[in-house]
Amino acid sequence: MAEQRVVCWFSAGAASAVATGLTLREHPDAIIAYCETNAEHEDNARFMRDCEAWWGKSVTVLSTGEYADTWDVWTRRKAMSFPHGAPCTLELKLKPRLAFQRPNDIQVFGYTADGPDVRRAASFRERFFEVDMRAPLIEAGITKAGCLAVLERRGIAPPVTYALGLPNANCIPCPKATSPNYWSLIRKEWPAEFERAAALSRKLGARMTRINNVRIFIDEIPADWPVTDAIAPACDFMCAIASDDFLNMEAQDDQ
Repeated sequence: MAEQRVVCWFSAGAASAVATGLTLREHPDAIIAYCETNAEHEDNARFMRDCEAWWGKSVTVLSTGEYADTWDVWTRRKAMSFPHGAPCTLELKLKPRLAFQRPNDIQVFGYTADGPDVRRAASFRERFFEVDMRAPLIEAGITKAGCLAVLERRGIAPPVTYALGLPNANCIPCPKATSPNYWSLIRKEWPAEFERAAALSRKLGARMTRINNVRIFIDEIPADWPVTDAIAPACDFMCAIASDDFLNMEAQDDQ
């Protein structure tokens, strides 16, 4: 059997950065892996460099090589989001992870001790029961706020998207977001990306947000809609598991 590896999945966010830092204390030879989407804020690259300096280790960047970025996925797949996930997560995050991982890897994720993350970690363990998954932040009782405090003490500025009102460092935009507040913030801070998403969603017939429980196109959000509490869904490997494509892929892998 191949030597057991410890793989820390880094997402260019505060939580995965701190989870990696904790893991390296016990496993200095751990691999730090990052799935490239080519759609994140450019400051994420700066954050990654700062984290590499802190850890004293470089990040292994993974890519499918099939799609250029999230926009390429949405255009070629003719869909921006499925009812329970998004094709971009499947193609740009899940598939590279499955290709890179080994059956006996210890896999480290940045789930925090906040309630929603604890539940996501439990769902991951239930769905991917064969994975030796570790969540050091949950074990240490460290929340999202605690992760930001750790970075502050280290003198590392978190990704700029946090300061702009987003709770994570996901791609811009994230098609899984249904909050009009989120899309209003995207329209304010990244107007070019908003207009591009609005045009593509119209072309695909994707009503990506709702107001008063009615699905609407994002360019129908009133111009004065608030941008506070711009909820953006977490983007991880759980995002794509409900899609038919993933289930079919698993069946093929088992043959």
